[in-house]
Amino acid sequence: MEKNQWSKFKLRVNVQNEVSTAYKCWTSAEALESWFLRKAIFRDASGKERAANETVQEGDTYEWYWYGYPDSVVEKGTVLKANGSNMFCFTFSMGCPVTITVYVEEGETIIELVESDLPTDETTRLQHFVGDSKGWIFYLTNLKSVLEGGLDLRNKKLNLINVITS
Repeated sequence: MEKNQWSKFKLRVNVQNEVSTAYKCWTSAEALESWFLRKAIFRDASGKERAANETVQEGDTYEWYWYGYPDSVVEKGTVLKANGSNMFCFTFSMGCPVTITVYVEEGETIIELVESDLPTDETTRLQHFVGDSKGWIFYLTNLKSVLEGGLDLRNKKLNLINVITS
């Protein structure tokens, strides 16, 4: 396998919803907490915390917390792009960019996630390429479930550990 094949991955999920609705699922704390996070905090460039329902902007920073993990497990990053319609990009694990693009293909709304610029050493491949892609597969599945029927598949119990739903 070529080295650069480990430097990024792409995942896609089709959803029965509008492009604008699927895009908005990524762009506010309130929306992210409905399917992805236990708690999301966004701050504007001046450091002021955005309201939970306020749309995030390019240059905002974030703190993200998950169900099933204590507050000591936090992801911090920056919003790199938020075009207001179909593309949202942010730094994630190890500062690597994650780009979300929402578009129509064959009459279906597609949410495409690309995590890129991953380091390609063996430890990183196992921890981040495999680990991150596994997590994203679950959360994209949960997003589809929430958008199409409202069922949230996340484990919300802190003491229930080592399950694929958190």
